[in-house]
Amino acid sequence: MLWPEPSAVPNIFIMKNFKSIFMAAGLALAAFSNASAQESGENKVVVTGVRFAYPLVEKWIKEYTAANPKAQIVIETRTITDPAKYDLLIEAYYQDKEVKDTREYISIGKYALLPVANAKSAFAKEYADKGLNEKTYKQIFFHDIYAQKDKSLTTEYTIYTRLQKAGAPLTFARYFGYEQQNIKGKSIAGADEHLIKALLKDETGITYTTPGLAYDLQSRKPLEGLTIIPVDLDGNGRVSKEEKALENLDQVIATLEAEKVKNVPVENIHFSIAKNNSNPEAKKFLLWVAANADKDLHQFGYLKADAKRLADEKEKLERFQAVK
Repeated sequence: MLWPEPSAVPNIFIMKNFKSIFMAAGLALAAFSNASAQESGENKVVVTGVRFAYPLVEKWIKEYTAANPKAQIVIETRTITDPAKYDLLIEAYYQDKEVKDTREYISIGKYALLPVANAKSAFAKEYADKGLNEKTYKQIFFHDIYAQKDKSLTTEYTIYTRLQKAGAPLTFARYFGYEQQNIKGKSIAGADEHLIKALLKDETGITYTTPGLAYDLQSRKPLEGLTIIPVDLDGNGRVSKEEKALENLDQVIATLEAEKVKNVPVENIHFSIAKNNSNPEAKKFLLWVAANADKDLHQFGYLKADAKRLADEKEKLERFQAVK
């Protein structure tokens, strides 16, 4: 029988010890990786929804993650449809009842819709002075054989509107008693900002849009190349000098918040979460937004939320957060 040389015996033990150490280290690393992945999954929140709200949501994400560095909140851009999986939906209209009943909502602000035109257009030059009352608004933007006609309306224009079902065209149409399919004009695929891009390339172009897209958020003046068309805010059939004061975004917001105006569609912008969603970070982020949204709304062109509605929905959300 051959025995190993005495000097070889310690080497065998050393190799076995190294293997044991490597195995233990591998198991520890795997356990750490699994724990890290689990923690990352628990702290990840996917947001999607109406694209004109993304700049505001991005600001909230930046502030929230600065205070909660373990949180990973990302926006998955909506295309023709929503992503397959998401936690939070920011939307500019309320879904049908069967969908609405499955979600919890928090109305964090409001958006308005204003008529705009290419600044070089004959339409902009004429209607920046004349403005739009309800009758001309309907005649210009909607298919309606029964609507009253203004025979003096002879200026050339081309309307741009959304192709897909979306919050802004739904809100715009329903405010005047129509549906999205009743809006005249060229239907553009994509998001609301694509209507502005199309309009700026067409010297006959007109559309409807949010203040956040119609104005430069830094200078607070209308976007270069756009004219904001004044409307009959008090419903007296005329557009006054005060109603033509549209050169400053903050002044426009103040007017829309201070008075119950006509001929300006206004709707809630809201976050929602599925009632069966158990992501604690998503719930925590929603409550943070409800508590902090108010200070950023005007900067991004939004009106403040109805205080009572916000308080009631926040209370419901707090009860929802307590459910594991």
